[in-house]
Amino acid sequence: MSTKFINWSIFILLCFIWGSSFILMKKSVEGLTAWQIAALRIFSASVVFIPFAVRHIRKIPKKKINIVLLAGFFGNLIPAFLFAAAIVNMHSSLAGILNSLTPLCVVMLGVSFFKDKIKAQKIIGVLVGFAGVCLLTVTQEKVSLDNLGYASLIILATLSYGINVNLVSHYLKGINGVQVASVSLMFMFIPTLFILWMEGFFQLDFSNSIIQRSVGASLILGIVGSAVATALFYILVQKAGGLFASLVTYGIPFVALFWGFLDGEEITVVEMACLGIILIGVYLTNRPEKKT
Repeated sequence: MSTKFINWSIFILLCFIWGSSFILMKKSVEGLTAWQIAALRIFSASVVFIPFAVRHIRKIPKKKINIVLLAGFFGNLIPAFLFAAAIVNMHSSLAGILNSLTPLCVVMLGVSFFKDKIKAQKIIGVLVGFAGVCLLTVTQEKVSLDNLGYASLIILATLSYGINVNLVSHYLKGINGVQVASVSLMFMFIPTLFILWMEGFFQLDFSNSIIQRSVGASLILGIVGSAVATALFYILVQKAGGLFASLVTYGIPFVALFWGFLDGEEITVVEMACLGIILIGVYLTNRPEKKT
């Protein structure tokens, strides 16, 4: 099985997982607060990974532990709270567009702070893909600018993702993605448990069906959307590079249209054209450089 096939398989799976996360967040909002959702999401992911982390932590060089800890904060903890707070208070379409700033943040931070040299072709690909995401979102529905102030939270989350991607791709090369994911999320156990206690989560009426559905959605969000997806993402970063891995955010519109199609919605020619633009952007970013 070729490396390219494995990379694209992971890429598509991550698109599906994270593309479905917005639905789970909306379900979670019905019975939980933003902070409860975020804390429960990361707490459940850390619980799942503790058995793996106990075994893997010895395999990580001591001088790299601080970077792994930072990966947990910037890659999971901080974005989870920022997204949860934003998605409760702003239009999901605008949130989707802003989430697609992640590859741009990876590029800007990589060039500015990590001295990366990124070819013009890749930057053009990122910009083309982002344009496709914006056009697709606008054609689907009017983007509401209500509560625009919460947009800054999404932007901060994408910056946090950008920092994380660069940290992992530059400083954690050679360390297995599952090891990085499990140990980094294990460190989030105590902080998120404390937040759940402070937010009164354990005093909720768990016999209430709305609370049960919201908790269930948050647990799925944590176990699949954070634990499993984080491990897959770090594997993809190390195999295909941080920039290509970050383009997963461009795949989220495909998942949204897929769910709509299953629900009986028609996919228009304009939407197909926008998806084509996104694919061109992804292709340009990932196209092998010609040898001279």
